[in-house]
Amino acid sequence: MSKLTKKQARVRRHNRLRQKISGTAEIPRLCVCRTGKHIYVQIIDDVAQRTLLSVSTLEKELREKKFAANQASAVELGKMIASRALAANLKRMVFDRGGFTYHGCVKALADAAREAGLEF
Repeated sequence: MSKLTKKQARVRRHNRLRQKISGTAEIPRLCVCRTGKHIYVQIIDDVAQRTLLSVSTLEKELREKKFAANQASAVELGKMIASRALAANLKRMVFDRGGFTYHGCVKALADAAREAGLEF
């Protein structure tokens, strides 16, 4: 029996989560992906299989500020995704942590999005 790599274990956790979590047009899924260098956030309608909104540390205004995969940039991303979602008339959603543990960047992003007005 071979030991799973960190990525294989995370993907397995994410698949287990995705069996329970699904986004609709009324209540989409807020999905977080964190790599070693960047953080990506998407709001997804799983029924229509469409990404409604997305934001990442690769965007021009964030790249100029030298944001990377840390808690400060996670807070900014949480505020940005919340403002864009509220502008698109999306307030309630389901949080998908992507198999990552709920602390550090992921928790900071979720808390910032909640403070900015999202409900999940």
